Amino acid sequence: MPETRATLRYSGTSPYKVRAVLELIRGVEVAVARQRLQFCGRDAADEVIKLLDSAVANAEENDHLPADELYVSRAFADEGPTMKRWRPRARGRGTRIRKRTSHVTVVVARYSDEELARRARKEAASGRVPDRRRRVQRRRRAEEAPAAAVTEETPVEELEAAEAEGLVATEGVVAAEEALLEGADSEAVETEPAAAEAATTEEAAAPEDATTGTDVEPAAEPDADATAPSATETATENKEDEA
Repeated sequence: MPETRATLRYSGTSPYKVRAVLELIRGVEVAVARQRLQFCGRDAADEVIKLLDSAVANAEENDHLPADELYVSRAFADEGPTMKRWRPRARGRGTRIRKRTSHVTVVVARYSDEELARRARKEAASGRVPDRRRRVQRRRRAEEAPAAAVTEETPVEELEAAEAEGLVATEGVVAAEEALLEGADSEAVETEPAAAEAATTEEAAAPEDATTGTDVEPAAEPDADATAPSATETATENKEDEA
């Protein structure tokens, strides 16, 4: 399997102190190794956790490996140059001080396919939910997976069956649309004669004056004052009767 490494050179910590921290993460999954280093009380753990993050970043960017499938395959610390200093002591003596340095290397690799399948089965059986970072990484890989890879892995028979199902579904949709259009046309044809008959009935029931548009004046009533006899004529008739 391909390996990706990150190296810290000329670290100010002695090799034997760094090796005690590297023993905690050697052969461990990256997520578990990061947790162990976060809760480790040694000062060298701060440098090692940065180095581990650098190795994981190199694997993701350079080798295109997912971080949740990596583990620490190797981790070692080599001795670097030692700086010599002197400290004054009693009676004019001097004591040598050795300031040791180290070169720390962390190597990460991807699990084999068999190991990944075994871990997936174990995880599913235990019912343990993966952490948020792993879930996000898996979702991103699923979204970024090209459709061409899926097409190449899919058998030809399955593709033909999928295309046939798609054609059948399309024909069914077209037939349904044609049926709806035919039904709408027949309803429109049936409603047109009914509307014409209703209009004819309304026209026959309307009065002729309203249809012709001419106004008919009502007959003038006789004047009551003109037909009634006057008082003078009544008096003259009475005098003639007495004579």
